[in-house]
Amino acid sequence: MSETLKPDAMPVEQNIVNTPEQADNAATTEFSNEQPALETVEEIPARQDEESENAGTRPANRQEIIERLKAIAESDDVLNCKSEADGLKVLFYRMRTAEIEAAHKAFVEAGGEKALFIPQDDELEAPFKETMNAIKAKRNAWIAAQEEEMKNNLAKKETILQQLQVLVEKAAQEAPEVNEFKALQAQWKEIKNVPQEHVTSLWKQYQLLVEQFYDVLKINHEFREYDFKKNLEIKTRICETAESLEKEEDVINAFRQLQQLHNEYRETGPVAPELREELWTRFKAASTTVNRRHQEHFEAKKEAEKANLDKKTAICEQIEGIDYSTLTTYQAWNNATQQLLDLQAEWKNIGYAPQKMNLKIFERFRAACDDFFKHKSDFFKEAKSALANNLERKKALCEQAEQLMESEEWKATADKLTKLQKEWKEIGPVPQKYSESLWKRFVTACDTFFERRNTATSSQRNEEQNNLAQKREVIESLKAIDTTLNADEQTKLISELTAKWNSIGFVPFKEKDKIYKEYKQVLNALYEKLHISANERKIANFRNNIGKGSGSLQRERDHLIRQYETLKNEIATYENNIGFLSVSNKKGASLVDVMHQKVEKLKQDAEVILKKIRFVEDEMEKENK
Repeated sequence: MSETLKPDAMPVEQNIVNTPEQADNAATTEFSNEQPALETVEEIPARQDEESENAGTRPANRQEIIERLKAIAESDDVLNCKSEADGLKVLFYRMRTAEIEAAHKAFVEAGGEKALFIPQDDELEAPFKETMNAIKAKRNAWIAAQEEEMKNNLAKKETILQQLQVLVEKAAQEAPEVNEFKALQAQWKEIKNVPQEHVTSLWKQYQLLVEQFYDVLKINHEFREYDFKKNLEIKTRICETAESLEKEEDVINAFRQLQQLHNEYRETGPVAPELREELWTRFKAASTTVNRRHQEHFEAKKEAEKANLDKKTAICEQIEGIDYSTLTTYQAWNNATQQLLDLQAEWKNIGYAPQKMNLKIFERFRAACDDFFKHKSDFFKEAKSALANNLERKKALCEQAEQLMESEEWKATADKLTKLQKEWKEIGPVPQKYSESLWKRFVTACDTFFERRNTATSSQRNEEQNNLAQKREVIESLKAIDTTLNADEQTKLISELTAKWNSIGFVPFKEKDKIYKEYKQVLNALYEKLHISANERKIANFRNNIGKGSGSLQRERDHLIRQYETLKNEIATYENNIGFLSVSNKKGASLVDVMHQKVEKLKQDAEVILKKIRFVEDEMEKENK
């Protein structure tokens, strides 16, 4: 018999032989229960990395691939072309990917924006899939024919078993029909595959009948010894070959050779009874070694495929998890696209997933990528419309600015142009090829007006520079005040210089904040020195003149608290009024400065009262002890 095992079967040793005599003539059937008699189309070398992707000359393009697949579909040897067909399928999609990448590169080189590229529909995919389906259908038909043939073989072998049973029964009563027995053995060997579930039971029956017939024959001892010797030589050579397979680097090839050796061992006749157990044990040990290597190979391969599936699933989940609502700018989409391309490159470097999931996970990955590029295409279509609208709006602003650039109404026109500039900033981007030229047009119109205005107002700027110099002189004069003078004299000098500062006109806009800040710092430092010295004198006089006695101290404390509350209310009123004053003109700024000084003075007075209250409370505590 010639029962073929699946390449990825996981044999488990099962001792189904009851005696060495039965084992001698049987194949290693302990490995057969887990193994179907025929490979299906999907289980042939397509999923084994050890076999090549293509069988034959590599096609130059995808149309040649389809033509070769059509030739395979029309051939009578479609099953043996399975590996080539699978390799052509992989090559077809690789070429498609290369075409898309080439078209994308050409699109960019032609001036197109990388992010706007959309691949054209594939016209060859439909005939490709149709041809692949035809090949699959033909394979399935071949398999069905093989299954029908195995059923017929089963019936033939059952008939031979019945005929052997008759011969055995006749041999017990009369001269055995040796020639007829040999003819039935030859017929048995010519019949090949039967359904896998019947292999063991058929062979057991056959071996039992053969043994019974030999026992009945009682042929002469020399003939039987000669037959034993010949069979021993054959089975010894089979054992040696099986043992040498341990060194075979190709695990799959070693396993297939072992199956052939099993068939040959099974077809070889018996050896001397005393050698049967030893020979069978030797062959079984060699078979176990090969089968173990085969099993470990596919277990490792399955683990690797499972890990690959996990990696590919993670990539799919990452793409599917993209939040498209956050991709609202060109840069965001470009960044997301680069991330997707990186994931696609990572996908290419990952090996096969398990066969049942390999196509499904690829279809999931492809659907996720297609969904991404659909969202991207929709975004850029909408963005293109928005760019066109922004272009028209900015052209209109350019026209308005050009109409105003010759105006001599300096203030009104400057306000209008400032408003146009603000509106320009609020408008989104325009197509890149118009962006720079449009901006130059708008800026040129604005700059033309402001340069004309600056030329016309140069005298005003000279006056502002003079005012700046005068205010700097005031600051230097404030810094030069002699702080050893009494407070009244210092206050008089400060008031005169403050009045002079307020009488000076505008300074250059860029210097306004800086010069005012410097002025305030010098002024505040002078006032702080004046108030600190005065406050210290007030507190010292209070301590020397305060009356003693708990009643006097209590009254003084209540009086001070009322004063403190009054000052707090007054400070709050001033601060509230400051918020309503306008500082858009010189007089308003002066009034605000005065009020700030007043608030600062009130706060210092309030601090003096708080110190007086603490002093009174300390004195009251001393009297109570």
